[in-house]
Amino acid sequence: MSDSSGPGTGRTDDVENSAVKDSAVGSAADSNPALRDSAFLRACRGEAGTHTPVWFMRQAGRSLPEYLKIREGVAMLDSCMMPELVKEITLQPVRRHNVDAAIYFSDIMVPLKAVGVDLDIKPGIGPVVANPIRSRADLEQLRPLEPADVWYVTEAMGLITAELGAKPLIGFAGRPTRWPATWSRAARRRTTSTPRR
Repeated sequence: MSDSSGPGTGRTDDVENSAVKDSAVGSAADSNPALRDSAFLRACRGEAGTHTPVWFMRQAGRSLPEYLKIREGVAMLDSCMMPELVKEITLQPVRRHNVDAAIYFSDIMVPLKAVGVDLDIKPGIGPVVANPIRSRADLEQLRPLEPADVWYVTEAMGLITAELGAKPLIGFAGRPTRWPATWSRAARRRTTSTPRR
């Protein structure tokens, strides 16, 4: 998180990075000292720990037989909107591999679905948007995302953190630069039915 000039330079970005590290711990760690001392959060703050923390992107994915079983017959976006299912999928790799942090099970398309975009994630294809955004007028029809739109995320996070104890929960978000490419691919899938490469 520090710049190329190294730590201790007194630069503004060092101070800002320190503030980001401290705020990343969040209020949950304030009420749970063991969480604050977790290997993952110590590493986030640049502190030495007993070991290098390990977690895996997509750790809830296709490598786990229990994941395949629980997802059987449940569409991807539907599974992201069911708090009990999200909790179970998020915790499966923690139980199996004893990783140092859990990664919240979701999909980058959830916010779009939550604000009413008619889309689906087709197996072997990816996101398919029924009415792709092709103009500024189309874009302006999108409404802002409100907390009530994703109530299931809040509920699932509560269920997960209640079981995690001293292990942190990692979330994720999409970068703005990724959206044009995502929309472009989704629009092509809607109009051409080209299989994913």
